[in-house]
Amino acid sequence: MTKADIVDQISSATGLTKLETEAVINGFIASVKQAVVAGETIHLRGFGSFQVQHRAPRTARNPRTNEAVKIGERYVPIFKASREFRDSVDEGARASR
Repeated sequence: MTKADIVDQISSATGLTKLETEAVINGFIASVKQAVVAGETIHLRGFGSFQVQHRAPRTARNPRTNEAVKIGERYVPIFKASREFRDSVDEGARASR
């Protein structure tokens, strides 16, 4: 599913135009990015949370040359799904099989 598909689905469900819906979705995405860059954690009840995680420096290995490669420390965004969301995905996947 792409962002355009999400815009179409929300637009038809809410009665908003596609342009209005896309503006809302773009605003939501920008707000999430801005908050995570600032180091904040975003909690969406029943869905999950977005947060920043620190990754320590480490040594990796290039599988083609077997050469050691140093990877510096970094901060990465992560999404942690809520228990409710995980359970609904599990139930849906089991029902479709």
